Amino acid sequence: MTAKPTPGRKRAGKRIGIGLRPPANPHAEAWIRQGSTDDLQKGDVYTARLTLDITPAMRSRIKVSAFTQGVTVADLLRALLEREFPEHRREKMP
Repeated sequence: MTAKPTPGRKRAGKRIGIGLRPPANPHAEAWIRQGSTDDLQKGDVYTARLTLDITPAMRSRIKVSAFTQGVTVADLLRALLEREFPEHRREKMP
C-alpha cells in the first residue's frame, strides 16, 4: 500500500522500503523454541477422542454447569468420568 502524496509536494518516483528485521535475541529465540518447562512433552500424556450423541438440552445443561463452575466442558467431563471410573477401583462384590 502506498501513501498518498501530501498536497503541495511532488511525489518522488522511488519507493521506500520498510527496512530489515531487527536482529533477534538468540536467548529469546531459544526460549520460544524450547517452550516453557511446565509444558508436557509429546508422549507424556496419551489422549483419545470420545464422541457421544446427546440431546441439545443435555449439551446446554453441561455447558451451563461448566460455566458456573468456571471450567471448560472438557475438564468438567474428564473429572466426572474420573470420579465414576477411577484408575484403581475396587469392584463391589455381591
